[in-house]
Amino acid sequence: MPYKEPKIEKIFYSIGEVAAMFDVNTSLIRFWEKEFDIIKPKKNKKGNRLFTKEDVDNFHIIYHLVKEKGMTLKGAQKKMNENRDDTLNNFEVIQSLNNIKNMLLEIKGELE
Repeated sequence: MPYKEPKIEKIFYSIGEVAAMFDVNTSLIRFWEKEFDIIKPKKNKKGNRLFTKEDVDNFHIIYHLVKEKGMTLKGAQKKMNENRDDTLNNFEVIQSLNNIKNMLLEIKGELE
């Protein structure tokens, strides 16, 4: 069996990388950083923001609440502050179901 190198996870992501993940402008990432206390990027000597995997996970939840579910920022902030764990669990279930749906659609496409 050929050797497979382990996948290397990045420790920090630049604001440009995070914006690209969600196909949004960097200004929206900065705005959400100010609006949501749970986003706490590190800053390097130049002052550039460095986001952790946890920050990116939180952006996924914020993106889901605001862009996909259509919640207001106030509603999303309240949901994140009051019930972050339940919100995260619901988000993960939705992601899993979407992955299953995509897999089934691929299988359907191959059968046709």
